[in-house]
Amino acid sequence: MSDEFDDGTEPAPREGAGPVTPADVADAARLVSFGLQPKLLPARDLEYAELVRRHRDDPAFARLADAVATGLGLVVLEVSARAGMAVAAAEDSVFAVRTGDYSRRAAADSTDRFLHGLAHLAVAAMAFPRPEDLADDGYVGRITVNGVDSFVRQACRRLEERAAEQGEVTDPATDAPGLEAAWRVYTRRSATGATKDARRLAGSTIGIVGKAVAFLVDSGFLQRTGDEAGGTYRTTARYQLQVRDLAGGAAMAELLDLGVVVVGDGTPTLLPPDEDDGLVAGAGLPFHG
Repeated sequence: MSDEFDDGTEPAPREGAGPVTPADVADAARLVSFGLQPKLLPARDLEYAELVRRHRDDPAFARLADAVATGLGLVVLEVSARAGMAVAAAEDSVFAVRTGDYSRRAAADSTDRFLHGLAHLAVAAMAFPRPEDLADDGYVGRITVNGVDSFVRQACRRLEERAAEQGEVTDPATDAPGLEAAWRVYTRRSATGATKDARRLAGSTIGIVGKAVAFLVDSGFLQRTGDEAGGTYRTTARYQLQVRDLAGGAAMAELLDLGVVVVGDGTPTLLPPDEDDGLVAGAGLPFHG
């Protein structure tokens, strides 16, 4: 194997080592394989921790590992002790979990798939409501399932009020762009379903948020911390890196611009709900560390 990279530069020398060897390539691929295990952290695996350290201290190895990831259609977001090798799959990667694939597994109805996308957007907005939260590597966001549902319903109410104030159509077409197309669909859906004991139904809005959160847990983006308010969760470093890429999106900016999230002394919360919101008992508010 040549020790020259695509841009014609020579890899930095490694102490006591010559050109890149098959063992180096194997180690680089091993590091990438660790990165593809979203719930695994270097603190829990000595080999993983050593490869992350090597990536930090050995520029030639770092470039080799990054090249292996690129060849697999992966984008390296960060390699650190806190996040491990955090990677995101490019659209054409065999490792890509496309939104459409997820939503088709989560719901058969196209409207429900649309609501699943809104739930994911709301979780990200509630977990990191301020730019400084995304910039601070030590920040940990905390959300609850019922709190996210409460947040979305308040956002929907704001959208309805804004549309009424501007004299706009208050029942937009389902193919309308932006969040204006979503609020009517979400508010018409029951929060918990029609069962007498208020069990969480898959098609209820809380059921949809619950599925979205479960997917994020399986992907190593959230960690469950309790059962209160439909389930409480904390964010991971890997999720923070993912949301940094999402933060510039128009939909997320529009959601935060509604002013539903109040940031005063550094502790984000929800505005007090109206008595006629129809939220489930004990909905709870998202909380942040």
